[in-house]
Amino acid sequence: MYQTGSCQCGKINYSFKQEDVLSAHHCHCKDCQRATGCGKATIIYVPNKKLNIDGDIKFYESKGSLGTTIRRGFCENCGSGIVSYAKELPMIRFIKAGTLDDSSWLKVESSFFAKSSSEWNAPDENIKSFEGNPDMLSNIKNVFKSL
Repeated sequence: MYQTGSCQCGKINYSFKQEDVLSAHHCHCKDCQRATGCGKATIIYVPNKKLNIDGDIKFYESKGSLGTTIRRGFCENCGSGIVSYAKELPMIRFIKAGTLDDSSWLKVESSFFAKSSSEWNAPDENIKSFEGNPDMLSNIKNVFKSL
């Protein structure tokens, strides 16, 4: 089943097969809080080669907590954040779950950077929570298994 999404103004649209989703997570890092303007970003890991994007995305780069370069993509017209990725791991894209046309199927597996969360937006106690970024090596192994 294909999943679709877009920016607020509709100039950027994307699609991917639901079966290609690697995982979904809440990220409570300060960068995601600033980028979203709320307490967390909910991101969906999708292999880049399995993601179709139509429209011109503008990117902003910053250094992540592990020293990686994070590229956050947004619509230049309406400002909606759509996708991000680590420049050092370009084969995976992080789709912003709030841009999905229908997110009812989404299952969030864990929360990252719980230590950065605010009391008013604490991590969900019903899912696994990591104080920082989970073991990147195990994430990369899971990514390569799925490609």
